[in-house]
Amino acid sequence: MEIDGSLYPDQDPPTELRTLGDRIDYLHRMCAAWDFGILPDAATIGDVRGPGWRDAVDRCRFLTSPSYHLLREWHGLERLAFLGSIPSRISSDPSLEFV
Repeated sequence: MEIDGSLYPDQDPPTELRTLGDRIDYLHRMCAAWDFGILPDAATIGDVRGPGWRDAVDRCRFLTSPSYHLLREWHGLERLAFLGSIPSRISSDPSLEFV
């Protein structure tokens, strides 16, 4: 997996994600960026949707992140309460019911 170094502005990016903690940290950083419109590339999405990431996704618990909840859904994990806010431009979108 190619690690997106831009997700690590506070430290040197890791060369690999060896531990569960490393993967959880990466997911948190990736979802935070995604929630602000910085989408991961298709290869990264393919990687984190793989079965090797399921435990990290389950344990991440980034409950304020819409993209985290999408990852949980992709992995077939139990739905958890969304603790974030939904911007009014989304909740008032007439097309929302079709999503």
